[in-house]
Amino acid sequence: MSHTRAWGKPVAGSKVDLSVRIGSLMLRNPVLTASGTFGYGDEYAHVVDLRALGGVVTKTVTCEPRSGNPPTRIAETPSGMLNSIGLENVGLHRFRDEKLPRLRELQATVIASVGGETPEELATLLNALGGERGIGAFEINFSCPNVAAGGARFWAVPKRLEDTMGLLRRLTKLPLIAKLSPDVTDIRETARACEAGGADALTAVNTFVGMAIDLERVRSRLGKATGGLSGPAIKPLALARCHEAANAVRIPVIGSGGILTGRDALEFIAAGATAVQVGTATFVEAGAAPRVVSEMREWCARHGVKQLSELRGTFSAAPAQVVAPEPARP
Repeated sequence: MSHTRAWGKPVAGSKVDLSVRIGSLMLRNPVLTASGTFGYGDEYAHVVDLRALGGVVTKTVTCEPRSGNPPTRIAETPSGMLNSIGLENVGLHRFRDEKLPRLRELQATVIASVGGETPEELATLLNALGGERGIGAFEINFSCPNVAAGGARFWAVPKRLEDTMGLLRRLTKLPLIAKLSPDVTDIRETARACEAGGADALTAVNTFVGMAIDLERVRSRLGKATGGLSGPAIKPLALARCHEAANAVRIPVIGSGGILTGRDALEFIAAGATAVQVGTATFVEAGAAPRVVSEMREWCARHGVKQLSELRGTFSAAPAQVVAPEPARP
């Protein structure tokens, strides 16, 4: 019989402190919405109290508006979903003038996701948004698999990541979070490069490149040959990448990929994550993210975990110990 960890005595949920820190940003809890799965945040305000979340990561904003990829953009797959949105967004000026004021009204903790085809475009975005009230941090999208220019392959070069982070670091005092692609030879290399360039945290990971074929027509089920795979299907893969990244750097790692429940989220915390992102689950259930917060609190209360630091990084790759049964007495 394998040993189980001896947790503490159950406590009241009110005794559980879920707050976490990402750089200078203090979050009331570790659950964020994943970029591209929750709109800009204001679209969900009629069903989700944004103040109940750790933060809202917006759709990725680019310098100019983007219409995105041609349809079909979403295809369901076993235990997952492929998307090929292509960074459709309203662009810098409408985001700043229309979306941000609304998010301030809703008292959301905003992490603005920004994307660019070059380091210079990312610098333009930070220069324009760095002084705006209501932005708590920036997530730099280095990992979109669905754009031809400035996507995951372009940013998969560690030296390019380090140099770009160094450029952006000089432009703002707000926390910078680098969102990493899982489709690299060794995520530890890109993680260390971002840390060396000045990143305050990492998000591990974005979607995996995948395909779905309509066999009758022998064509892609998307408007492009490939898309980004998300959902429960990728959780074991994402969990492994998160664990590798967290053990390679000293800065916080935000786990992302296939999180549906509070238990899923806590597995990422045990693997070394400081916070998590809920993404595809929101397409199935609009209130998935706040439910995950509640389930995390309930699990911690049952197991006597008063602070997430008691659980963070406790995963051990050592084989479980087995206790041999005592020999039968004559």
